[in-house]
Amino acid sequence: SPQVLLQSDAPTGDVLLDETLRHIKATEAAETVQTWIELLTGETWNPFKLQYQLRNVRERLAKALVEKGILTTEKQNFLLFDMTTHPVSNASEKQRLVKKLQESVLERWVNDPQRMERRTLALLVLAHASDVLENVFASLADDKYDVAMNRTKDLLDMDPEVEAAKARGTEMIWAVLAAFNK
Repeated sequence: SPQVLLQSDAPTGDVLLDETLRHIKATEAAETVQTWIELLTGETWNPFKLQYQLRNVRERLAKALVEKGILTTEKQNFLLFDMTTHPVSNASEKQRLVKKLQESVLERWVNDPQRMERRTLALLVLAHASDVLENVFASLADDKYDVAMNRTKDLLDMDPEVEAAKARGTEMIWAVLAAFNK
């Protein structure tokens, strides 16, 4: 798995991203993408690396999306426990992203990840890794659904190492895909 090397520690203006940069800068030896995914999602069991974990990352991400008006906060009762959930409150923003992904693999398909917009490529990889890709295309007619899934499958089946070597600026996207494909 490729190692993450810090190119710049200039502040991004995002609290979680800036904290992540500080953690990456503080590591003595470069860590792999897989290790950083485990650390930054709070899923590592390595006691020597606990100081690099992002604390309460899911809750903090949800809170940021609540503050932006994308999600809302609700209490739901599950058997004996009250749990906080964060349903979507801004359906139009969700629909905008779904439409963007649908159009990218149907109307704007370039059949070449090097020519695909980086954010769109990253969204497709994250939707795949989060197991929500089928939901993204669920509203399409059957024939378009098949085209969208097949094109996306072709993209996601590409060799991440080969694709990362071809284009600057997408190496991390391909490294994340490789980590999730393991």
